[in-house]
Order: sequence, then C-alpha cells, then structure tokens
Amino acid sequence: MTSPERTEKLVLPGVLTAAQARSTVEGILAGQRADGAIPWFRGHHLDPWDHVEAAMALDAAGEHDRAEAAYRWLATHQLPDGSWYAAYADGDATAPTDRTRETNFCAYAAVGVWHHYLATGDDTFVDRMWPTVVAAVEFVLRLQQPGGQIGWKRDADGTACTEALLTGSSSVYQALRCALALAERREEPQPDWELAAGWLGHAIRRHPERFLDKSRYSMDWYYPVLGGALRGPAAKERIEEGWDRFVVPGLGVRCVTPNPWVTGGESAELALALWATGESDHALDILRWMQHLRADDGMYWTGYVFEDEAIWPDERTTWTAAALLLAVAALGGDDATVQVFGGDGLPHGLEPDCC
Repeated sequence: MTSPERTEKLVLPGVLTAAQARSTVEGILAGQRADGAIPWFRGHHLDPWDHVEAAMALDAAGEHDRAEAAYRWLATHQLPDGSWYAAYADGDATAPTDRTRETNFCAYAAVGVWHHYLATGDDTFVDRMWPTVVAAVEFVLRLQQPGGQIGWKRDADGTACTEALLTGSSSVYQALRCALALAERREEPQPDWELAAGWLGHAIRRHPERFLDKSRYSMDWYYPVLGGALRGPAAKERIEEGWDRFVVPGLGVRCVTPNPWVTGGESAELALALWATGESDHALDILRWMQHLRADDGMYWTGYVFEDEAIWPDERTTWTAAALLLAVAALGGDDATVQVFGGDGLPHGLEPDCC
C-alpha cells in the first residue's frame, strides 16, 4: 500500500487530500500487470504513450520500483525498428490489437525515462534504457518531413504516413528535448537530434499549414504550450485565444468543439500547460472543477456529457488519473515533474535561423 510520505507532494487543497492521493495512486497500481504493463484499465488495451504517462505518475508518487517495471516492459517489447504497436490487449505484448506504429507514442518513452532519472538519480537505469530511447528516436525521425513536422504513423504494412498532427508533433518536440537531455547526461552528443528538434519547433510555431486541421480538438490548442514549443507571450496569447471555445467554467475542458463533453485528461493537461505559463491560479481552478469526475475508488471518469448530465464513457482510466497526479505534482513543486514540463534543464536555442 502507498505510504503517506510518498504522496506528500500530491496534496493540493480543493483537489486532493493525502488519503485521496493514496487512493488514486493505488488505483493505478491496481491496473498494472505483474510484467509492468499499464493498460487503460484491466481488460482494456495498453498504448505506449498512456503507459508512460501512468509510469510518470507512479514516479511522482514515489512508486519508483513500479515505474521502473513499466519501463522494463517497454525495453523488453520494443520492435526491431525501434517502435511499439499502437495498442496491446490488456497490455499483453503477444496480443497487439492495432499494428500501426504512432510516432508520438514511440517518442514519449524518452520523456518517461528522463523523468524517472530526475526522480531517482539512477544512472544505471539510464544506461540500461539508453538503447531503447535511441532506437525509438531514430524510428520517429525517419518520419520527419522536409518542413520539420513529423509524419504521424507507419501503417501495419510499413507504409509511412507523411501527414502530421500538431498535437503529436508537439509531444514529439518535448520528447526530443528529453532525449537530448539524456544524451547530454551520457556525454553522447546527438547533433542530428538537435537539428530535428529545431526544425520541428519552428514548424509548430510558424507553420500551422504543415499540419492536418484538427483545430476542433482542444489538444491542438494547448499542446504546443504543454510540449514546450511555445513559451512566454506567445504561449499566453494562444491560451487566451482558445479559452472561451474550450473551457467550460465549473466543469473542465471540452475534448472537441462544439460537443458538450468535458474530459478529465484534457482538463488535467490544460492545467499543466497553464502552470507552465505561470498561470497557477487558473491551473488550480481547472483541477478543482474536474473533481466532479472523481469516482469513489479514487480513479477518474474519462468524461461527462453536460447537456445530458451523463458520465461517458463508462470507464476510469489509468491515464486520466495519471494526468491529474502529474498536474498536481507540478503545482506542488515535485522536482522531476517541474523540470520535465517546465523545461528547466532541457535544451534551448534549437530554433533554426531561417523561416
């Protein structure tokens, strides 16, 4: 059982008490398989991105052994080309249910590995996971397009999809910076990664036409900020521009406009983005509003259809709980989470000089 001292940085007035934090962490732990895999919930599928997000929340809660088990699962089941499949039935590596390989899913391993290192200081872990990170980054960069954006997947037959998603590319940008931090830690410079990150960041900031139009989705609104490509006045301007379209006061954040559906994952991620821009008060508001999604077992419902006053879908996912815990950890000053999402210690100055 999670001990109180492990969740002391996960207490946030109006959001989580110590007992509630323990309950949420235990809910994620209960969803983890013995081999380290963390599916959305037992019986549902695992995807690599949400698996890493849940592992990061376990590290924020001091459950370092269980988080490391999640990263061992990734290292053990990485495909020869450096990728992972998009979905595995109940986290069973022998039972992939979606054989596409998504670039942002694969890149996110670097974020988790860097976060675990910051949480534990374990150089042996970094040495062990470094080949996994290198292979994943190289898989992703083979899909980078001439404009800097990242093609979002390889199909099951190996065909490269050259179309790019702003949300996915923004997540990849954060992952590349974390991979570069790992490279610096190991004293193994990766100039090609630096160039790739620079071009990708430039595309995100200056060339929206290079991405598929998914502007109805709130993730496309805040992810350039959450992933670190936008900071300062540009980040605040972007958040202000979309606020009235996506934020439902008292309830949280819409997943997609104009649908009357707020979701816990998007709400918690927006809170992280707000915190990263220095808007901690607004971040706290969002986290407090989304507590109507908290279930009796400490987990969080995926979403709420407010026109019908209906919880939907009927699921409580590890990744929704994880996003909430990471947002709380950032606001509470957890060092590893602050560095990963605040950008301290990550490479800067990657922007290309030309347009």
